[in-house]
Amino acid sequence: MSNSAPRDIQQEELLEMEDQGKRYGSHTEENNEPDGCATCCRYILIFFSWVLMFFTFPFCLCASIKIIQEYERAVIFRMGRISGGAKGPGLFFILPCTDEIRIVDQRTISFDVPPQEVLSKDSVTVTVDAVVYFKVFNPVMAVVNVENYQGSTRLLAATTLRNILGTKTLAEMLSNRDTVSAEMQANLDVGTDPWGVKVERVEIKDVRLPLQLQRAMAAEAEASREARAKVIAAEGEQNASRALKEAADIMNESPSALQLRYLQTLNTISAEKNSTIIFPLPIDMLKGFGSK
Repeated sequence: MSNSAPRDIQQEELLEMEDQGKRYGSHTEENNEPDGCATCCRYILIFFSWVLMFFTFPFCLCASIKIIQEYERAVIFRMGRISGGAKGPGLFFILPCTDEIRIVDQRTISFDVPPQEVLSKDSVTVTVDAVVYFKVFNPVMAVVNVENYQGSTRLLAATTLRNILGTKTLAEMLSNRDTVSAEMQANLDVGTDPWGVKVERVEIKDVRLPLQLQRAMAAEAEASREARAKVIAAEGEQNASRALKEAADIMNESPSALQLRYLQTLNTISAEKNSTIIFPLPIDMLKGFGSK
């Protein structure tokens, strides 16, 4: 159920986009209705096209029958005007003399945004590149409203990348890439909607810093690590001295404990293979010399 729900939503969106394309095509045809004289000439030329096809049959089938793949849509211009909405997929028939066909690919297209030098909000120059994924949801708008929807989307993506990153600080670029990508996708989607293009995803690939800034950041990070290491070492020394003090207080309360510790140290030294010579000396004797 969880996997089928997103698929149903995607199918509904695709159907809605196709309906929008059909409505846009019919609306364009209604707004561009020719006058009576132009309509008469149009029908005469169409009639002569049919006559020419009749006399050249079956050789004309090579230019009249078109096959559109599942992922493609065809926009037909008859006498310079859109004939209905987008056609396809499948097989359909056109008039070779009066019809002009434009095929639009509706698969997702990806492209790399060229590296852009951007001045951040905190006056740091960085080089940023990204990747953009988009698809055509309305073939009629993609053909009629813009000359080259792919090239226009590429140029708009580069401009939008510079504009958005110019309002961000360096820390925001490095830590909030998802937020920057989502904001860039929303802006691109608004700009490409009149062209019949849907921007599906935008990803920031790399943020390259100047070499001097990299060295400064590395020195700052190294100094911070050394400061933390010194603090940790000082805390360790403090804890060790506190433990030694507690151990000395316990041994001071019981003289036999100090003697046992002395014997344990002798056992540890004798277990190792070394040439150390140990002369046991009673502690009371040392106290006698100390009193004199």
